[in-house]
Amino acid sequence: MGERILLVNQLKKHFHVGKGQVLQAVDGITFDVHRGETFGLVGESGCGKSTIGRTIMSLYETTAGEITYEGENIHTFNEAEKFAYYRKIQMIYQDPYASLNPRSTVQEVIAEPMEIHHLYPSKEEQLDRVYTLLEEVGLHRDHASRYPHEFSGGQRQRIGIARALALDPEFIIADEPISALDVSVQAQVVNLLKDLQTQKNLTFLFIAHDLSMVKQISDRIGVMYLGHLVELTDSADLYDRPLHPYTQALLSAIPIPDPDIEAQRERIILQGELPSPIDPPSGCVFRTRCPKAMAICAQEKPVWAEAETNHYVACHLYK
Repeated sequence: MGERILLVNQLKKHFHVGKGQVLQAVDGITFDVHRGETFGLVGESGCGKSTIGRTIMSLYETTAGEITYEGENIHTFNEAEKFAYYRKIQMIYQDPYASLNPRSTVQEVIAEPMEIHHLYPSKEEQLDRVYTLLEEVGLHRDHASRYPHEFSGGQRQRIGIARALALDPEFIIADEPISALDVSVQAQVVNLLKDLQTQKNLTFLFIAHDLSMVKQISDRIGVMYLGHLVELTDSADLYDRPLHPYTQALLSAIPIPDPDIEAQRERIILQGELPSPIDPPSGCVFRTRCPKAMAICAQEKPVWAEAETNHYVACHLYK
């Protein structure tokens, strides 16, 4: 495993939502990402995954904790340092329809970050770079003069990927980049990201709720629930031996393409509704839906600990 490039340490991000209420979107999360790897971050909608990505991008200020990139706290950067940081780290957004300006051509969409950072002295060099990026993501240079509405969802996401690559970043946050795409296109986009990672030595934070797809691209996976990280380990270990009851339930929902095995498999059905992050449960936040909840789960917050070698979990079952 390569050197650590990103450290998220005890990160909290809370939002004041009026009437004295505070939404605890992210509440004390710690993980790191190593250069050249893909770190998957999974969980139900509303668990705080995208908030973490946007906070790493410095679009949100932290409530507590810190984020360090190459050893530097990103929230202490001055304007010049932040400008340089944005060249190193870019984001691929979830919605390929809303993330592209409908009034700009593909050429203008991809070239905009180059112009902001003054990368190329001439328009010719800039256009050559746009053509190269389009070809790298599986499109054609003739597409540069078209508008986003002329493309399919998968093609628009490829344009979004080209834009993310425009500044030659080393770290990319992929915020559910395939969730809005047809199933037939999702694998193509994932394979494209894997190829680009190999070619350019990119590091990915891959945010998603589809565990089956995350397995195909991630080296390590962190599982989130209601603003907390509940389990983290290597991708293969997580699928072979999930420890946290929430992870076990998520994995049991993934269909197996063998009718005989699928018929014999026991599905774990979680009872109850997802609690509100404005008023989370005491102790373990998962206890209200956990089939293995004990009395201590309501009284004490579980400690984040290494239950097995390189396998971390926050659960009273593994004290």
